[in-house]
Amino acid sequence: MPDTKKFIENLSGAGKCIGVLTSGGDAQGMNAAVRAVVRMGIYVGAKVYFIHEGYQGMVDGGDNIKEASWESVSSMLQVGGTVIGSARCKDFRTHEGRLRAALNLVQRGITNLCVIGGDGSLTGANLFREEWSGLLDELVQSGEISEEASQIHSALHIVGMVGSIDNDFCGTDMTIGTDSALHRIIEVVDAIMTTAQSHQRTFVLEVMGRHCGYLALVSALACGADWVLIPEMPPKDGWEEQMCYKLSESRLRGSRLNIIIVAEGATDRHGNPISSNAVKELVVRCLGFDTRVTILGHVQRGGTPSAFDRILASRMGVEAVLALLEASPGTPACVVSLCGNQAVRVPLMECVQMTQEVQKAMDEKRFEEAVRLRGSRCQCSSYSFNVAVLNVGAPAAGMNAAVRSAVRVGITEGHTMFAVSDGFEGFYKGQIKEIKWGDVGGWTGQGGSLLGTKRTLPAKHIDKIAEQMRIHNINALLVIGGFEAYLGLMELQAARSKHAELCVPMVMVPATVSNNIPGSDLSIGADTALNAITDTCDRIKQSASGTKRRVFIIETMGGYCGYLATVGGLAAGADAAYIYEEPFDIRELQSNVEHLTEKMKTSIQRGLVLRNENCSENYTTDFIYQLYNEEGKGVFDCRKNVLGHMQQGGAPSPFDRNFGTKIAAKAMQWISKKLKEFYREGRVFANTEDSACLLGMRRRALVFQPVIQLKDETDFVHRIPKEQWWLRLRPLMKILAKYKTSYDVSDSGQLEHIVRLRAKDISAI
Repeated sequence: MPDTKKFIENLSGAGKCIGVLTSGGDAQGMNAAVRAVVRMGIYVGAKVYFIHEGYQGMVDGGDNIKEASWESVSSMLQVGGTVIGSARCKDFRTHEGRLRAALNLVQRGITNLCVIGGDGSLTGANLFREEWSGLLDELVQSGEISEEASQIHSALHIVGMVGSIDNDFCGTDMTIGTDSALHRIIEVVDAIMTTAQSHQRTFVLEVMGRHCGYLALVSALACGADWVLIPEMPPKDGWEEQMCYKLSESRLRGSRLNIIIVAEGATDRHGNPISSNAVKELVVRCLGFDTRVTILGHVQRGGTPSAFDRILASRMGVEAVLALLEASPGTPACVVSLCGNQAVRVPLMECVQMTQEVQKAMDEKRFEEAVRLRGSRCQCSSYSFNVAVLNVGAPAAGMNAAVRSAVRVGITEGHTMFAVSDGFEGFYKGQIKEIKWGDVGGWTGQGGSLLGTKRTLPAKHIDKIAEQMRIHNINALLVIGGFEAYLGLMELQAARSKHAELCVPMVMVPATVSNNIPGSDLSIGADTALNAITDTCDRIKQSASGTKRRVFIIETMGGYCGYLATVGGLAAGADAAYIYEEPFDIRELQSNVEHLTEKMKTSIQRGLVLRNENCSENYTTDFIYQLYNEEGKGVFDCRKNVLGHMQQGGAPSPFDRNFGTKIAAKAMQWISKKLKEFYREGRVFANTEDSACLLGMRRRALVFQPVIQLKDETDFVHRIPKEQWWLRLRPLMKILAKYKTSYDVSDSGQLEHIVRLRAKDISAI
């Protein structure tokens, strides 16, 4: 079979000039994208130019267009907003303005543009590209450029990245800045809930989203709000009575607070705006509840970008440069998008047209069509069975959100839900009780495991577990946990031949900070741990601000899995990350020290090195610290920090709350389907391979995989998958740290039509 791999060494940017600009509203993570474009562009031999103040800087020219250097993007990864500036530009909307912009680009040899902005900015870029040859002809006729210059710069290539906190652009699952905006919202909601609880108040929170309700919907899921109002799904007539009944019912169940989230563009079915103040007045008038309004405003745009946005923007920035290198004169302008966990390229105008179709459908009050066009992001999901849910392994932030979602979806589908305390240990001891709707109220934002979780495996206690299954007539199992949960499900399936009680549908949802579960690219809890690592690294680096040059050695968790060290290093801008999966020796350590020493002498003031806790038996954190400290004498000094269990603690991130909610809901829907499928003659009997599954994120979609089929993919000794997708990010981390390395780009995004992309997306719901 021929080798189909393609490496970065074969893609040369020599002679190419790339301009990067941010336009429209700012979004956290834009700087990470700019940094990635600059460093990847320089790495492949291209010249990269900052275009300050968006299209206005392109039109004005002069000092607004400056060549970027490697050092010019140092220390910007953790900065919010956009350091190269963004502005609305009326001049660029005119033909004369675009003509001046074309002249400024040609004078500097720029024929490749990376545009980071919303649909308006990207539409403007595409128009500019379509007019390019005509603009050059005009410049030749006016004598401002030569015929030769026109021929050399005859084609303009455009690649877009969507920077928008609203997540309102069709063709990508997430836009740069959305996750960070959710962080700001959830921080406020978590703070408000404590005061609301104290005074038995109702809070109405208004969040951004004039035409898109993503922030409102996902933050409502993430905080367990009582009611949410979004533009795409206006409430039916009579919603006022329904909402007040829901709030009143919640108070009768013992809740001391209510949370209502309103998108700023929310309307009723007749197009009448629903403001946060109107909702407050309604609650006060009908229920007499003490009610307050909080309008978050531009707080949502500010602050440090989340780990997710830094990684997303870095991946997209690199992908954008690859797309420009591979572009030919006939290549349409494209947008680098995220589909599931995979970067793809989508024709820019197809995305813009579908985004405009959504707005048209909303304007014409075809709301179901608007939701369908949005894709999976706005869609929410008669037999009665007993379903048990338990947590197994180490605690992970987001477990409680998953349990809450499973319980409420299960009850909605008519099942009786049972909670098992303390994992399999509690199971065999009979710590099982029915859990009702109100019992999981307020669980979404709480860290750890409220059910309790243990690492105990079931094999030694299989008889007692089978007995408890019989006593409580358990018809299905949902196991939420880490590697012990994975092993436990295998042991339960293996014991089916001896215990008919175990012949029921079983599904596992991965939840572990280590992200080491075969069959899933992502696990609940890993994003929260990454944010803890990133926040700590930011603070540690800042602690050295204004002091002499300093290198920090940071130890992360993960067992033998280097995910946290690698992806945390990418998000924090690390110079090196040592992991078990890539063996290293003293020569590599020495080379890294020398590389960092050279960088310290010429540019940077602070260095960052991450080490996975089990990366090497001999090259311990202390050893690496001593080595760097000794070899760096006279250039830098060293400090070390072991992050420990702080990576497991704290409130779950918005991503983990949302991911836990969605994946558990999908698991419960699968359980309901399997229960009906295997219900025969008054009992459930499931003994097929596909009745014991792991639900995981695989590239683009959530996929159910029989655990027995995942055996061959597992390194049981080191408790990691044999193949791990994130290892492909390691060369990227090294490139951005100024190392020369081989980078396999054969898996880079390919141009796809948006209709095909959405069809896949919708089928995966």
